[in-house]
Amino acid sequence: MQSPSAPPLPQTTYTLRAVLAKNMIRLRQERKWSQEHLAYEAGLHRTFVAHVERHARNISLDNLEKIAVAFGVEAYSLLQP
Repeated sequence: MQSPSAPPLPQTTYTLRAVLAKNMIRLRQERKWSQEHLAYEAGLHRTFVAHVERHARNISLDNLEKIAVAFGVEAYSLLQP
């Protein structure tokens, strides 16, 4: 619950899980990578990658970093709409 003096939180029409999934799918398609190839490059399991892309998994910062390193991008860019 917010305190009475705190400004209201911004309303978003997207979730970070959805933004992450969209960015992962876009980057995979640009590189012509399968989910299995991304998983291999990131040191993760293919089903984990599939779950993240379906918004079904809550990803840790460690795994976000692994995916970013695999793609060669900054981790924060995976969370930008």
